[in-house]
Amino acid sequence: MPAEFNAPTQKWLTVVGIGEDGVAGLGDDAKRAISAASHVFGGKRHLALAAELIRGQSRPWPMPFDSEMGDVIGLRGENVCVLASGDPFLHGVGVTLARAVALAEMHVLPAPSAFSLAASRLGWALQDVETISLHGHAIDLIRPHLHQGARIVALTSDGDAPTKIAALLADSGFGLSRLTVLEALGGENERIRTTVAASFDLENINPLNVLALELESTPQARILPLASGLPDDLFEHDGQITKREIRAVTLSALAPRRGELLWDIGGGSGSISIEWLLCHSSLRAIAIEHNADRADRIARNATNCGVPGLKVVRGAAPEALADLPTPDVIFIGGGGSEDGVFDAAISALRPGGRLVANAVTLEMEALLLARHASHGGDLLRLQISRAAPVGSMTGWRPAMPVTQWSWVKP
Repeated sequence: MPAEFNAPTQKWLTVVGIGEDGVAGLGDDAKRAISAASHVFGGKRHLALAAELIRGQSRPWPMPFDSEMGDVIGLRGENVCVLASGDPFLHGVGVTLARAVALAEMHVLPAPSAFSLAASRLGWALQDVETISLHGHAIDLIRPHLHQGARIVALTSDGDAPTKIAALLADSGFGLSRLTVLEALGGENERIRTTVAASFDLENINPLNVLALELESTPQARILPLASGLPDDLFEHDGQITKREIRAVTLSALAPRRGELLWDIGGGSGSISIEWLLCHSSLRAIAIEHNADRADRIARNATNCGVPGLKVVRGAAPEALADLPTPDVIFIGGGGSEDGVFDAAISALRPGGRLVANAVTLEMEALLLARHASHGGDLLRLQISRAAPVGSMTGWRPAMPVTQWSWVKP
């Protein structure tokens, strides 16, 4: 049992990372902690791996899993051990526990993570690899990482995931990519197999697997650039879309910051909220769209751009804004000229929050001019022209000008 257990601040909970090699891979402190615990929690697989050490009560996680950790918290002050896969604080149960248990009450003994084990088998520099957990998440989350020459290590959910990811790669123009499936790493059933996405034919894949990707793209590959202002043809739309150049300037004005929530009022194609989410994995967004076809289109675009977590609210503002979580930032595009939208948005915005609104009609522009006069902020006029044929020659064809109002709530 850890020496710290009897310290003035009692560490009643020990979290032990365990690998597929079971007891053989544990250090002495971890073995003592498991043996001394009156209650040992973990998945059935973890409990089986450590069975020879367990002297107290084995407690498999309840189904469905209790993210509030009620059973563990109910034993506060007793000698409790939790078994976790590898590193408990890398997409693991340690993160969940830390939300409910003070770190001063917890002792953590990690083991190598699945990412570390995979990198060691492949000889890859882990700091140069994209790592992502698809365990319990949509595989579409991998889409923003699909770039020529990239290496990705992904945690998966089951034995079917590698086949589905291979199909996604092939459909996205990455069929030439090498896929290495690493199964039951560190255990007696460890197996490593490599194939190509377009001809993926591996069978009987262990549900406990990690997928390593070496990406090769074709000229037609669907790649999401790292800068704001994605090409318009990456989005399905009916013409109701903030065009690429205007979108890039708008994202700059929205100025995403870690963890913020965006309301995209009048979502259209969802391009603004999708690009917002692509800026960082901690960002959140809600697209509000009254047109049912467009709302469905927003959801499809979000999936195809690798941000399936975009929440789509079907309804018209301002009524549809009621009961939504408080936004940090608001964008108003289509529908902003409806009565009450600006008042409702400004009222809902937290102090210090930012609002950006774009206008292409005279009616909407008049609203922005009035708001600027009464509230201050910044006004910007954006005009884009594109070269186009003029008879046998070429000339500039202007797009509709856009007036943009940006404002920070006092």
